[in-house]
Amino acid sequence: MRTVSFQTLIDEGVLQIGDGHRAKLEELGGSGLPFLRSEFVDDRHIAFDDAECFREELTPKLKTKLSRPGDTVITTKGNSTGRAAYVRQESRTFVYSPHLSFWRSLDDGKLHSGFLREWAHSPEFIDQLNGMKDSTDMAPYLSLTDQRRLRITVLEPNEQLAAARLLGTLDDKIELNRQMNRTLEELAAVTFRSWFVDFDPVVAKAAGRAPLGLAPKVAGLFSSTFTDSKLGPIPLGWQVGSIDELCKKIESGGTPARNRPEFWSENEIPWFKTGELFDCPLISSEETISQAGLRDSACKLWKPGTVLFALYASPTLGRLGVLEVDGTANQACAALVPKDNVGIQFVFFTLQNAREDLQRVSAGAAQQNINQKILRSHATLVPPTTITQAFENITAPLYRQRVHNTRESRTLATLRDALLPKLLSGEMRVKDIEKKVAAVV
Repeated sequence: MRTVSFQTLIDEGVLQIGDGHRAKLEELGGSGLPFLRSEFVDDRHIAFDDAECFREELTPKLKTKLSRPGDTVITTKGNSTGRAAYVRQESRTFVYSPHLSFWRSLDDGKLHSGFLREWAHSPEFIDQLNGMKDSTDMAPYLSLTDQRRLRITVLEPNEQLAAARLLGTLDDKIELNRQMNRTLEELAAVTFRSWFVDFDPVVAKAAGRAPLGLAPKVAGLFSSTFTDSKLGPIPLGWQVGSIDELCKKIESGGTPARNRPEFWSENEIPWFKTGELFDCPLISSEETISQAGLRDSACKLWKPGTVLFALYASPTLGRLGVLEVDGTANQACAALVPKDNVGIQFVFFTLQNAREDLQRVSAGAAQQNINQKILRSHATLVPPTTITQAFENITAPLYRQRVHNTRESRTLATLRDALLPKLLSGEMRVKDIEKKVAAVV
């Protein structure tokens, strides 16, 4: 074990660090390599869904700024400075942006890339990062010069490999759950689009065909003709209504006074913010409030199954979450309690499908936002409740599996985060805990 600077490892040819390409507007808009901006780097995860791409002919020019499997990716500017992710073997090659840096092991036998990945989440790195951020009155920034000054405690190669494999096993299971949840959500979304956007069952029956993939009992719920409406042709027997008509109630949250510590309680009432909404189950919140805080503010306590919708500010406007605990939220969230015969999943995907329209309504404002009145009155289809309930019966099991996967990932992440500092410091040996980890993965 030795503690050395990044600069020493660079001089030894063991480590490479670098930053990203300063893209010009005219370089983007193509179908080439994706451009990874810092907002696409979450804790341990990289998302490409909304990434712009370079023009294909620029690829040779960008070769020194390209990702490689095994890279550790660090955000380097703003309040998110120090967020770390990892380029997996199956990841697409992408171009780093200027607000990102990469750490690349050039010799896994001396500095294992998996060990480096985990070190980016260690107290040793975080303590140094905080010291660097606190040394200036400017916005947080981690320059390449600062990174060269970082000091890392490097274990013996076999210990690095063992720690990386053990922690990587937990990471891999969490990533597998994330991918599975994405697939489960997409399956439900595809069904929603088929039934309520493209009207595939009605189109099929109108053409004299049996609706594809539907049991006869479910297929029998759909008509075989269309009628005109202000939203265009819709299935006969369906209505055009509003979001409000799908819900028992729609309410907004509130924020207890920040200068009253008795309103903010550890592990009491979950209190969600729009930044915690990612179209997923809401199992725990970053902050909790007390019963006194609930009474003092405009907050209401909502039951599991309540759908939260972010009313304010890009990029969160329109994001969703479903409470899995009794909880509340700030005033930037609307809480929608679906009618029993409409169903949670139908309301969730109706809002998700309406997101772009609602975002366009807010586009002219200085700060993107919509109010509860606009949300309530937004025009939407109101199918017969026999059909919304059939949709709930099909999609609710998919959602429950997502909840199970999310809870499991939280447990695994807690275990990983508890083990990480002990393994990376050498305080604990892998052989002492392998069986415990194997039992939960």
